Amino acid sequence: MTQNGYFARDTQWHPPALTPGYKTSVARSPTRAKLSFPTSLSEETGPVFGHNILGPLDNDLIHNFAAADQSAIGPRIVVYGRVLDETGRPVPGALVEVWQANAGGRYRHKKESYLASLDPNFGGCGRVITDENGCYEFRTIQPGPYPWPNGPNDWRPAHIHFSVFGQGFAQRLITQMYFEGDPMIWLCPIVGTIDDPRAVESLVAALDMTRTIPMDARAYKFDIVLRGRRQTFFENRAEGL
Repeated sequence: MTQNGYFARDTQWHPPALTPGYKTSVARSPTRAKLSFPTSLSEETGPVFGHNILGPLDNDLIHNFAAADQSAIGPRIVVYGRVLDETGRPVPGALVEVWQANAGGRYRHKKESYLASLDPNFGGCGRVITDENGCYEFRTIQPGPYPWPNGPNDWRPAHIHFSVFGQGFAQRLITQMYFEGDPMIWLCPIVGTIDDPRAVESLVAALDMTRTIPMDARAYKFDIVLRGRRQTFFENRAEGL
């Protein structure tokens, strides 16, 4: 359904801010009525992203933090897809940033507490700008699952975090991508806050054997839809862009 030419927001698509099964939400969820502030000119018009900000290895997480003649350890994969609007039109020039744990499930962060080993040749972050057809692609290693102190034995499934910037700071969307066939997706308390199975499925990348690199990397396809009936589930903005 559309209103004034736009797809109406589906308020049931996202879970409530307070979901006690996800313990962090108890402290993070609002306790008072929300306030609305007008956006500033800089928020609406900046930043402007160009390819001059990208390094030659920004979309290659296998090598962008590695020493010379070294590479990250783990199963190599290619993640690709398109950023689309609610009518299926491509969104060119969008900055897509990604970050993830290494193959053992550990992040490169000074406060990381998981006992898995760090990979000195893996930084776990990268970025790419969508082309004129809304396409993006990057190479990485498949991240591992990891435990987290939510319940006595809670684990996060393997996932990659995505940030998508539109034409301004006020147009930033954040989501997570999971991997087809992973049974841990449906055991995750964070995923469990999402009531609609279709919303969960919008976060699952499909294995695409036609795009594999023989003797090198498998491929996963993950399209990101900004609004509308096929919208990707976003953590920070229920209505999409």
